[in-house]
Amino acid sequence: MKPKTHQLNKIALLGALWISLSTTPAATAYTSPSPDNEGWENIFNGKDLTGWSIKFTGYVLGENYKDTFHVTDETIKVSYDKYDHFNGEFGHLFYNTPYSSYRLRFDYRFFGEQTPGGPGWAFRNSGVMVHSQSAESMTLNQEFPVSIEVQLLGQTGAGTRPTGNVCTPGTHIVLSGMLEKEHCINSTSPTFKGDGWVTAEVEVLAGKSIRHFINNKLVMEYSAPQLDSSEVDTQHLLSGGNNDDMLLKSGYIAFQAESHPVEFKNIKILQIDE
Repeated sequence: MKPKTHQLNKIALLGALWISLSTTPAATAYTSPSPDNEGWENIFNGKDLTGWSIKFTGYVLGENYKDTFHVTDETIKVSYDKYDHFNGEFGHLFYNTPYSSYRLRFDYRFFGEQTPGGPGWAFRNSGVMVHSQSAESMTLNQEFPVSIEVQLLGQTGAGTRPTGNVCTPGTHIVLSGMLEKEHCINSTSPTFKGDGWVTAEVEVLAGKSIRHFINNKLVMEYSAPQLDSSEVDTQHLLSGGNNDDMLLKSGYIAFQAESHPVEFKNIKILQIDE
């Protein structure tokens, strides 16, 4: 997801909530279990996109613009073979079942060249959204769902570029006991160059905590994922609803298409009974 500068105005509605949540303890440490252990479920059947919904910016729900998302060799491929030029058609592939507390595990890799017209920040950039709004609730021209994004990045050439970062479209998190308004925050992961596969895992515990793992190593953790009522897309969700509880306690999972080819496979989920 693209970086941007968040508004720095305090939101009175969340004031008391932030104070109470800033001391939320981190989740109990664990060694990432094997996805072959009992309880893990494949949520991608390896054959087609049954059980998933597609939403592209500027297009109605269900339109798979230029066949961007498709399945090849038991892999979900995000490709731009049919594009002449990228014009902001950001896409998201939503799993149709919402979850609250779980571990999501998958493999990903970047490949090929970025589509002409793709923004510079989207080079080898993708992500998976957790605690996301539904595909149905997105507006026609909305670019990104209100959610917590586990940002996935790759690199070529010199320099560092960690993966497994966090971005917050329409949301905030509590990091190290403080409300964090920076839109994207880097993890402690190494930089991955080339087209090799990387294993990512995210542990989501309702509205309590979220942790990111890259190749089975913890690279980021934070707590109290919550809505940012100053954001236009969030205001759309809140209109006419109950605004008392801004914590994100459940939601959908969505994989991104942001103009650079990327593949996902071995998508598994382990539900957690708190």
